[in-house]
Amino acid sequence: MNRGMPGHKGAAMIRKGRPRINKGVFNKLIKYIYSNYKYQFLFVFICILISSIAGVVSSLFIKILIDNYLTPVLLNKPPITSLIKIITIMALVYFIGLIASFIYNRMMVNISQGSLKNIRNQMFKHMQTLPINYFDTNTHGDIMSHYTNDADALRQMISQSIPSLFSSIITITAVFSMMLYMSFWLTIVVIIGILIMLKATSTIGKKASSHFIKQQQSLANINGYIEEMVEGQKVIKVFTHEDRTKIKFDQINEELCINATKANQYANILMPVMGNISNTIYVAVAIIGGLLAINGVGAITLGVIGSFLQLTKSFAGPISQISQQLNSVIMALAGAERIFKLLDEKSEIDEGNVTLVDIETLNGKIKESDCYTGKWAWKHPLQDGSVEYIELKGDVRFFDVTFGYEPSKVVLDNISLYAKPGQKIAFVGATGAGKTTITNLINRFYEIEIGKINYDGIDIKKIKKADLRKSLGIVLQETNLFTGTIMENIKFGKKDASDEECIEAAKLANADHFIRMLPEGYNTIIIGNGSSLSQGQRQLLSITRATVANPPVMILDEATSSIDTRTEKFIQQGMDLLMKDRTVFVIAHRLSTVHDAKVIIVLESGKIIERGNHDQLIKEKGKYYQLYTGSFELE
Repeated sequence: MNRGMPGHKGAAMIRKGRPRINKGVFNKLIKYIYSNYKYQFLFVFICILISSIAGVVSSLFIKILIDNYLTPVLLNKPPITSLIKIITIMALVYFIGLIASFIYNRMMVNISQGSLKNIRNQMFKHMQTLPINYFDTNTHGDIMSHYTNDADALRQMISQSIPSLFSSIITITAVFSMMLYMSFWLTIVVIIGILIMLKATSTIGKKASSHFIKQQQSLANINGYIEEMVEGQKVIKVFTHEDRTKIKFDQINEELCINATKANQYANILMPVMGNISNTIYVAVAIIGGLLAINGVGAITLGVIGSFLQLTKSFAGPISQISQQLNSVIMALAGAERIFKLLDEKSEIDEGNVTLVDIETLNGKIKESDCYTGKWAWKHPLQDGSVEYIELKGDVRFFDVTFGYEPSKVVLDNISLYAKPGQKIAFVGATGAGKTTITNLINRFYEIEIGKINYDGIDIKKIKKADLRKSLGIVLQETNLFTGTIMENIKFGKKDASDEECIEAAKLANADHFIRMLPEGYNTIIIGNGSSLSQGQRQLLSITRATVANPPVMILDEATSSIDTRTEKFIQQGMDLLMKDRTVFVIAHRLSTVHDAKVIIVLESGKIIERGNHDQLIKEKGKYYQLYTGSFELE
C-alpha cells in the first residue's frame, strides 16, 4: 500500500555527475565503532602502529647491512662484529610486526561482525518504532537492502578498509620521516612522483565513486523489484505478465550492470596506473641516487640507495592500498549513510500517559490488580497528582475529523460518528471512500491534525499507543502469518495465552476443525505467510488470533472477503459470538454481512452521505438501497 514514491533515493545523491557524500558519515561511523569497542579499537591501533613501524625499520636495517657488513666484505674488510646478531635483530623485528599484524586482523574481524550485529539490532529495534507511513512510502526490498547490501559493504570497510587506511597513514608518515633523514634530494624525487600518483588517483577515483554510488542504489532497486515480483507471482501468472515483468527486470538489471561495469572499469585501471607510476618512481630513484652517489652529492652511499629503494616501495604501496580500498570505502559510506538515514527516521509520536491496567472491583470501587482478571480500565493521571480509573467499555467517537495522507489530498472530510459499547458499526462505500482510513485512525497508525477522536471519553492522543492497540482486535483483509507453528501464530494475538485459550478461540472462529486435520494439528509448522494453507484457512487463523486477544473493540476490515460463501456462513455463527458485547467496526463489500449492524454508514469521497440501520436505509432508497438491490455496484 504505497501512498508515496518509493524511497529509492539512497543517502548519497548524484548531482551534476559528481558524488555528494556526507563527509561526516565516516567520522560518525568511526565514533559508532569506537563507542562500542573503545579498548579493542585502541589495542588494534597500537598493533597497527607496531606492524607499520616494524616494516619501516626493516628498511633501515638494509642500509646498516649494506654499509656496515656487505661493503666491508667487498673491500676485503670483514666486519669485526657478528653478522648473526644484526640478522637476528632484523628477524625479531619482522616477527613482532607479523604477530601484531595477525592480532589486529583477527580483532578487526570480531569488531566488524560485532558492529554489524549491533547495527542490525539497532536498525530492527528502531524500525519497530517507525510509523506505518514509513513502510507505505518505502518498498520492502529497499528496506531489506539496508540489512544485506549496505550492511555487507560496512563489514568489508570495517574489517579491511579501516585498518588498511590506518596502516597506510602511519606507514606514509614514518617512511617520509625516514626518507628525509636519509636523503633530502631523493625525497624530492619521490614527492614529485607521488604528486603525479595522487592526481591520477583523484581523477580516476572521482569517476569510479560516482558509479559505485549508483551501483549501490541500483542494488536496492533490483532487490525491491524482485521482492515485489516474488510476492505477486500468482497475479503475474494469472494475467500472463511474465514477458512484461522480464522486460522490466532486464531494464533494471541492465542499469545495475552498466553502473557496476563502469565502476569496476575505473577501479580496475586504477591499480595498473598506480603500479606503473610506482615502478617509474622506483627507477627514477635508482638512476638519480646512483648519479648522486657517483658524484658524491649528499653523502649518499650504496646502503642509502638500497634502503631508499625499499622505502620508495613502502611509500608508494600504502598510497596504492588507499586507492585499492577507495571503492569499498565509497560503497560502505553510501551504505552507512542509508543506514544512518533509517536510524534518523523519526519514531512514532507517542505523548500519551494514559495506560491500560487490569482491575478488580472491591466494595464498589475500581482497584488495580497485579494479575490478569479479564477486566481492564484506563489509568488516567490527573494534574493534581491523583489517578482516575475509567473502565474500558469501547465507546469510540469521532468529532469533525478531517484527514489526508498528503496535506493536499483530503481522504476524510469532516467525519463525525459514534460507536457505543456493544454496537456493531458497518462502513460501506467504494474503494477509496475512506473506510479503512477510519480504522487506521482509531489505531493511531496516522495522526490527525483537525478534529478529535475519543475512546471512553479520553482523547486517544493521551493514550499510550501500545495500550490503545492492546484494547483493539483487528482482522485485516490481507492475512499475515509468520514462520512457526499454528499455535505460535494464534498466540501472536496474546503472547501469554495458554494452549487451552487458543483452542477455545479456534473453536469460536470455527478454525479448530481444519487445524486438527493438519498433519501435526496445532503443532503444524507453516512457512513464510502460510502458503501451504488456503486463503480461507489463513483468514480463519487471522480471526482466531484476534479472538484469543479478547479485546472489547474489534475491527473487521473485509475479514471474510477471501472466504467463499459456504465458508462464510460456516463461520458467521462464530463471528456473531465473537462480536457479542463488543464494539465492532465492520468494513465489507458483501452487504449480507452487515445488514444486522446497529448503524450502517455509507461513505463517498471521504464524506458520510447516509447513516442508519438496514431497514431505515432501504426505506430511504438512497445509495445503500442501490447497492443492496444491485442497481449500483461497488467499485
